[in-house]
Amino acid sequence: MAISGDALEIIDNRFKELTIGIAPLETHYDQCLWAEGPVWFADGNYLVWSDIPNNRMLKFVPGLGVTTFRAPSDFVNGNTRDRQGRLISCSHGARAVLRTEYDGTITTLVDSYQGKRLNSPNDVVVKSDDTIWFTDPPYGIVSDYEGYRSEQEQPGCFVYRFDPADNSLTVVADDFAKPNGLAFSPDESLLYVSDTGRSHDPEWPIQIRQFNVEGARLTSPKVFADIDSGLSDGFRLDVAGNIWSSAGLGVNVYDPQGTLLGRIHTGAKTANVEFGGPKRNRLFITCNQFLMSTHVNIQGVQRR
Repeated sequence: MAISGDALEIIDNRFKELTIGIAPLETHYDQCLWAEGPVWFADGNYLVWSDIPNNRMLKFVPGLGVTTFRAPSDFVNGNTRDRQGRLISCSHGARAVLRTEYDGTITTLVDSYQGKRLNSPNDVVVKSDDTIWFTDPPYGIVSDYEGYRSEQEQPGCFVYRFDPADNSLTVVADDFAKPNGLAFSPDESLLYVSDTGRSHDPEWPIQIRQFNVEGARLTSPKVFADIDSGLSDGFRLDVAGNIWSSAGLGVNVYDPQGTLLGRIHTGAKTANVEFGGPKRNRLFITCNQFLMSTHVNIQGVQRR
């Protein structure tokens, strides 16, 4: 297990209060093709994440190592858990949002909108009212690397809200090029969504946008942060409302006003993060072929 050297870059002194200078950046696994979608199971003390091109999901148990969680996975990307503890996953292969039931069976929650197939659901969060919010860019259908090359049926790439109570699916944002990571603020009054349209358009702005959450609607959109390195693929929030986001070869950390506080350099193209561990103060990072982690000095917002 390799341990990286000094990975912290302090831009604002407040970042020192959020991090632990002597905490190593540890590498737990290095055999992925594109690591994504980490989700922590607090009740089992383990992490599950996706290795999309290898069509599998992996499981890391601290002290015991890595095993296969599911293979094939149908090219699952983003993962989260609902308030009942069930795994909710975005499948590029099925072009659907899936739920893993208590007995291990897999239920397709939604795979179409207005009679047409979704693009390739990417990342997902569950609100306290049990509604499921997810992004739907086309990354799983533009090639056979992360899914199956297919024609796009939807007229755009949308952010959706799915209500399992009545199986209704609504578009809550329709002006993104490629909506990607998303997360609620600790009190769920805000939703943050990143746009990774730069992956196919060199002129597209690299941003995280912020919305007010008013029931089933998003209002008052604004730019929360312009990303200065790479793409903001996936992110999580801590209990103080700071955003820990993938950005190029590392993790950028922003305060609730969008000020960049500092970076954690991973040295690899970084996809996503998740807070875990018994105290929710261990930041797991998926990047290229790696699963890494480091301990920080604040707890992450964690639903389960």
